[in-house]
Amino acid sequence: MRAPRGMDVRPTSDRLRETLFNVLTAGRPNALDDAVWIDAFAGSGAVGIEALSRGAQTAYFIDSFRAATAAIRENLASLGIEEGFEIHEREAVTALRRLESAAVTCDFCFLDPPYADNESYEQVLDLLAQSQLLKPASIVIAEHDKRFDPGEKFGALVRYRRLDQGDTSLSFYRLG
Repeated sequence: MRAPRGMDVRPTSDRLRETLFNVLTAGRPNALDDAVWIDAFAGSGAVGIEALSRGAQTAYFIDSFRAATAAIRENLASLGIEEGFEIHEREAVTALRRLESAAVTCDFCFLDPPYADNESYEQVLDLLAQSQLLKPASIVIAEHDKRFDPGEKFGALVRYRRLDQGDTSLSFYRLG
């Protein structure tokens, strides 16, 4: 899978991606069937593409970096994926607001800002906590550096699990 060059682009490892999807489907093997997936700060798009390959109906890829959206398009094309996705080349908060205004609701929202951009975690999680993008059963997953804690609670959005793997962590949130 092609990934854009740059210090801020750090594709989610294959091992972490596998762990993520194993957690999401544990006890619910069809959890991704017909799901709507948002991949914010998508980079190469690997996580959203994996969601599509596991049965998600739609994936929304969000990245403000032109090289990233080009890589996503290239990766989708190389896999023969021609439908079931939208690519939004803009800042995450702006793109999420646009999706909300278009009445999109998601089952899963994955966010993976550059690790040095701690402010983006708070901005996006705060927005999601107040938005109509989430349904009562939606799950928000934040990938982050193990040494950084994005927070336990953002309004109604509450972390229910943190999983550490190597230097990386996944924080799982849902409406509480």
